[in-house]
Amino acid sequence: MELVPEELIIDVGEEMDREPSSATPLKETSHYRTRFPGAVRQRAYIFDGLGNYYNKEWDLVEGRGEEFCWYHVELPKGNQKLSQSAQYLIDVLCPPLKLQDILSLVSNGPFCGHVDGALVFRVNSPGLASSNFTFKIAARVTENSVITVSLGRVPRLGFSPMGQSLLSEIPSVESPNHVRGEQKEKGGFVIREHVLEFLLTMNHSEEADNPVPKSVSNLLVHIIDTHVDHLQDIVTKLEIELDSVELELDRGGFALKKQMLDDRRFPKMHLDLQRLLQVIAHGEQVFPRVKEKCSSKRWFASEDISSLEELIGRLRRLKENVGFIANRVTAIQAGLDSWQAEQINRKLYYLSFLSIVFLPLSIITGAFGMNVGGVPWTGQRDPKIKDGFRNVMLLCVATLLLVLMCFTFPALYTRIACLAEEESYEKKLVSQ
Repeated sequence: MELVPEELIIDVGEEMDREPSSATPLKETSHYRTRFPGAVRQRAYIFDGLGNYYNKEWDLVEGRGEEFCWYHVELPKGNQKLSQSAQYLIDVLCPPLKLQDILSLVSNGPFCGHVDGALVFRVNSPGLASSNFTFKIAARVTENSVITVSLGRVPRLGFSPMGQSLLSEIPSVESPNHVRGEQKEKGGFVIREHVLEFLLTMNHSEEADNPVPKSVSNLLVHIIDTHVDHLQDIVTKLEIELDSVELELDRGGFALKKQMLDDRRFPKMHLDLQRLLQVIAHGEQVFPRVKEKCSSKRWFASEDISSLEELIGRLRRLKENVGFIANRVTAIQAGLDSWQAEQINRKLYYLSFLSIVFLPLSIITGAFGMNVGGVPWTGQRDPKIKDGFRNVMLLCVATLLLVLMCFTFPALYTRIACLAEEESYEKKLVSQ
């Protein structure tokens, strides 16, 4: 644990005398941010262990006694490379963190272990950083400090007083007569309809209702809890989207189904579900190991161990739910494929009907177009060629009977094919 400078202790003491404030980002010092100013968002809090927290400077020092600090970094969602994300963290966290610590936070894949004396775990999924199904959450935990890194904003990660919660009052939904945005009217909040729809997709309380952690173990459980809630929100939105798509398919016609097939909507959704399953599988690997390693720490409370076990169970149930959604998507895609095959068969039926219409005409033109003698109604009386047409017809009938016998008796066809192959092979040997 690093020693805290004397002037910093005075600043922290002055912060402790203030009332708890909302979780707003502080003005960041430029000492650690030289190459990428403004590229990442930083938040720093200090907790007194009694249920109060305060904003603090971004100095990465650890707390003392019952105090503990939390430093959070939000990497931007974009098309940057993994090495660029690592450069962001190096610019923000070095010093005092070493390169080994920083790379363990930003690398892809699941990990849980001790790095330079601190517990480090991550659930970072590979993929485009701009994708809604690419999740990154990593943490470095010591007895008096927690450093977390996330890709983009994680909902419900912060804290704010209960009185500022939107859910503390019964709101009225926006109507055309209301002014855009939120405003006070008749003692209640007027909210937009899309805000209410967002609240209906949440499987947890609002950010303002989060209890302030009283220990590092409480904070660690809160971070993992928000990650699981974030995944559950994504799954809920997928279920709502799938329900609406099924309703559209029931009401829609040819154009809608054709558009969905052309857009490959359900294969893309299935791919997103597989990415989501990968993130959940990473969590299933990492969080039990976090529980195992934290259970031996004296500063990790036993009730928080139980909370971690409950979160692991939620993650497993969430994996089953995603599997059910994937089965639904597969069934819908199979239904669309069956519909497309039915449309193709219907078109082939029309073509077959046309071929049946023109088949007699083809037979007639073929029969009377033969260059043989004895064709009826052509006035060919020459005795030498009068049996030509009859002989051709007999040959056609014999050929037709042979083909029918080959289809009726497959062994006969196999025998004829073998004889033909043997004859061609003998001719080839003779020619060589």
